Amino acid sequence: MFQRFRERSRELEHLDLGDYTETEYEGCLVELRRINRFFGDASALRKSLFPEIERANLKEFSALDVGAGSGELLRVIARWARDGKRTAHLTALELNNRSAQAVIEESRSFPEITAVRADALRLPFATDSFDYVICSLFTHHLAEEEIVTALGEARRVARRRIFIIDLHRHPLAYYFYTTVGQIFLHNRLTREDGALSILRGFKPEELNALAAKAELAEARVERRFPFRLVLSGSGAGSKK
Repeated sequence: MFQRFRERSRELEHLDLGDYTETEYEGCLVELRRINRFFGDASALRKSLFPEIERANLKEFSALDVGAGSGELLRVIARWARDGKRTAHLTALELNNRSAQAVIEESRSFPEITAVRADALRLPFATDSFDYVICSLFTHHLAEEEIVTALGEARRVARRRIFIIDLHRHPLAYYFYTTVGQIFLHNRLTREDGALSILRGFKPEELNALAAKAELAEARVERRFPFRLVLSGSGAGSKK
């Protein structure tokens, strides 16, 4: 029964295959925002990135969100920064053209947010371009060697620290999503890809091993409710 959770699934999701309609994709964005808002990503960010900025006592900072989707987490950061009278310079990076457009469309009231369409494995930025790099629910779409490359690129452009949020591959998470969760999900991509995403997710020791391969300094993996893992490590600039 639990054999399928021992190793990451190699099966590709619909979002990776591209076998979906424009309407399905738009509906997927809507449901993903709702899922991420209530089930951990924003909460994981508040318990990782925000305390880091407060410890550094930064009144101005920059952050890059790799695989930003519609930019929901950047808007969370922007609101938090405004509440704390901090100045934020936030950049969303997306390979998907529709997602990059969605960031701009949904962030009209946030001039501190910009969007760039580019590849996470070849970031079009100079070393130490941002204070922080974040990445949420993106790395599970990649093969292990691609994750190592993406971590290396994130480390390169971060002056201070990187934060990678992704799914904990856990039986309880999978069976909850495929039973109770399905009652509230109507989009085919969200229903099918969401379950597969958990199977493509990680265990803490796997993320630690990938961080070691990427030579990520001061790496640590923390569990966050519900069924989220946060890998963090030092950026290139922190060694100077």
